[in-house]
Amino acid sequence: MITKTYDYNTLKQYVFVVVLSKYNGRILLSRHKSRTTWETQGGHIEPGETPLEAAKRELYEESGATEYHIAPLCDYWAGNPETGQGANGAVFLAEITKLGELPESEMAETKEFDTLPDNLTYPGITPILFNRIKEVPRFKRVER
Repeated sequence: MITKTYDYNTLKQYVFVVVLSKYNGRILLSRHKSRTTWETQGGHIEPGETPLEAAKRELYEESGATEYHIAPLCDYWAGNPETGQGANGAVFLAEITKLGELPESEMAETKEFDTLPDNLTYPGITPILFNRIKEVPRFKRVER
């Protein structure tokens, strides 16, 4: 599997959203109840949702974030270039200012990190997406 990134709104036919979150100046990741690995918040875009609406919903469902600034960062494609199988997604940045209780969902917990941990759920995707942050002047790009 490979992961490629593109300018935001290049791919348009999105299946997923990924939210790269910071809280208290640290990376905020979530742990799924059935895994021991850490992942960003995100998931499938529901029918009728915009990517931004899906990103806000997933951010709340998987972190409990109630107050935040969120903005698009880039598009990504992850898959097998030999078979052409893969999926497009939109990536958002979130600067969380307030966390509430973690809603009942598939996530067991959240945790803050200074750097990405070794035990990532998607090690072929997550570091590549976080590398795109270096291309923006500041992590906190504000859009409500």
